[in-house]
Amino acid sequence: MDPTYDADDRVDHVKYCFQHYTSADSCMSAFKAPLDPSTVLGGFSGSNYTEASAFIVTYPVNNAIESEGNKTEKAVAWEKAFIQLAKDELVPMVQSRNLTFSFSSESSIEEELKRESTADAITILISYLVMFAYISLTLGDTPRLSSFYISSKVLLGLSGVILVMLSVLGSVGFFSAIGVKSTLIIMEVIPFLVLAVGVDNMCILVHAVKRQPLDLPLEGRISNALVEVGPSITLASLAEVLAFAVGSFIPMPACRVFSMFAALAVLLDFLLQVTAFVSLIVFDFMRAEDRRIDCFPCIKVSSTHESEKGIGGRKPGLLARYMKEVHAPILSLWGVKIIVVSTFVAFTLASIALSTRIDPGLEQKIVLPQDSYLQGYFNNISEYLRIGPPLYFVVKNYNYSSESIHTNQLCSISQCNSNSLLNEIARASLTPESSYIAKPAASWLDDFLVWISPEAFGCCRKFTNGTYCPPDDQPPCCSANDGTCGMSAVCKDCTTCFRHSDLDNDRLSTAQFKEKLPWFLDALPSADCSKGGHGAYTTSVELNGYENGVIQASSFRTYHTPLNKQVDYVNSMRAAREFSSRVSDSLKMEIFPYSVFYMFFEQYLDIWKTALINLAIAIGLVGYGTEKEVYYFQMYLALVLLGFLHGLVFLPVVLSMFGPPSRCVQVERQDERPSVSSQP
Repeated sequence: MDPTYDADDRVDHVKYCFQHYTSADSCMSAFKAPLDPSTVLGGFSGSNYTEASAFIVTYPVNNAIESEGNKTEKAVAWEKAFIQLAKDELVPMVQSRNLTFSFSSESSIEEELKRESTADAITILISYLVMFAYISLTLGDTPRLSSFYISSKVLLGLSGVILVMLSVLGSVGFFSAIGVKSTLIIMEVIPFLVLAVGVDNMCILVHAVKRQPLDLPLEGRISNALVEVGPSITLASLAEVLAFAVGSFIPMPACRVFSMFAALAVLLDFLLQVTAFVSLIVFDFMRAEDRRIDCFPCIKVSSTHESEKGIGGRKPGLLARYMKEVHAPILSLWGVKIIVVSTFVAFTLASIALSTRIDPGLEQKIVLPQDSYLQGYFNNISEYLRIGPPLYFVVKNYNYSSESIHTNQLCSISQCNSNSLLNEIARASLTPESSYIAKPAASWLDDFLVWISPEAFGCCRKFTNGTYCPPDDQPPCCSANDGTCGMSAVCKDCTTCFRHSDLDNDRLSTAQFKEKLPWFLDALPSADCSKGGHGAYTTSVELNGYENGVIQASSFRTYHTPLNKQVDYVNSMRAAREFSSRVSDSLKMEIFPYSVFYMFFEQYLDIWKTALINLAIAIGLVGYGTEKEVYYFQMYLALVLLGFLHGLVFLPVVLSMFGPPSRCVQVERQDERPSVSSQP
């Protein structure tokens, strides 16, 4: 605000600017362009700008592709310096005045997620330790104080964890060798995922060996165990590998790479389990039978305890006795079977019906750390903003030649087509609830056509030598020192660029357009001519190669409506793309929308279609084996619990009703048959 105004006049001046922000010179932005109050104020209703309780300051930072030197690095460095300045100086300064200050940059979300990932390192380590302890306890026999140091399987469990890490390293090494880049989530999640998937096979193999009679040699027990469980773990592992491999067909690069790494890691883990881990089982059982201490196999203790009893000479554990004496008899009752099948079928149908209510996306406030400065920023955006993120409609290959109809297909002033791009954007802004477009677009093309118009006397002007002449209130026509604006002899001979007779139906020729467009983009706005394009449209037009009569790319800026929820972001992007597709087909021009958040929500446009296809393929594959987890806690926990219920309740009931005869029953029946001696 101009400091020349006193306290009382400032309020009046603000009210005046709210009504005249497009025309009054003292109300324009720093680069003398009109500044819409709705884009910088918040917390007001309707057009009552004086009720505003918040304002927004935006610093545009130039970005660039990596091939253009280190411009991107400079932009990132500027953002980091800004964030540090805001934390160290701006926040304390604002809080001392009892005000609220929130801030963000384009790289803030990415940086905060990295910080969260680093902070989770201890949690991840604890998770690995818990899983390791679980494996060690599960692989061992029923804990007994007198022999626990021999029957435990800590060293074997540790060996299994090491094999998992080797499989992950093998997967990362292979894809790195062929040029596939890994991501942070791969290194954090896949080891835990492969460990959770592979622990089944380790437990199945070890317990299959334990079930063999002790009177058989160890090699025979290992052989029988592999014959018994080998086909099932092979089919299960193959199903898991194929289920992950399905994800490699996802068009989202991050998901595709994650699926590729996971599929190969699970495959390598399976191969190591049926080779190296089986060998480790042999060594561990030899250690236990030789009464050597777990983790310290060089130390041997004397045999002073009674031999264990039970299946194969070992006493069944509590869980095994529960399954045999309680769980299985209850599930064998026909009434229970009917209830179980009916319940699971009803649950499946209800899940299918309710799945359509799932909103795609993850709320940013939930994903980010609770102590993140972005939490307050997103809260304030939802509460105060009256307008959403900038939306750009990019037009490719705009042919501005006089023979082309593209100009009238884009502009929205006189003689432009009624169904032009800018007219369609204006119409869409009338229904913001469905289009998510807040207002008509700022058009460099409209302003350029007005700027060169003979009626705009102070805009497009030229010296007698044909070079550009600025408006009278700008240097060199205006001297700020002597106040001789409009009286300077330097510009006394300046004339407008065109008369009506110089134009064809008020439209430029190809040569005129080519010459005057750079003038417009360099022209500073001022009171005499507010249509100058410098600042407002400097980056809106790609001038490289435009001399050939075609502008390769140009953008028209508008705004989305306020977007508060994740579904709003997804729906706004979908609506913008549908709008662009419809207009592109109508005008026979290539037009696409862009907003800075699109790259984060691209995945959610087709996620339902992708999910259904992948689930259908995965179900078909897993039908021959078993089903496996994702890494988000709630979904992971739900999958574990549902898998537990399906594996220990639903599947046994279905197999007892429709599956093959039990192998154990067949063996018992054979043992019960009386022997028949041959007659001499």
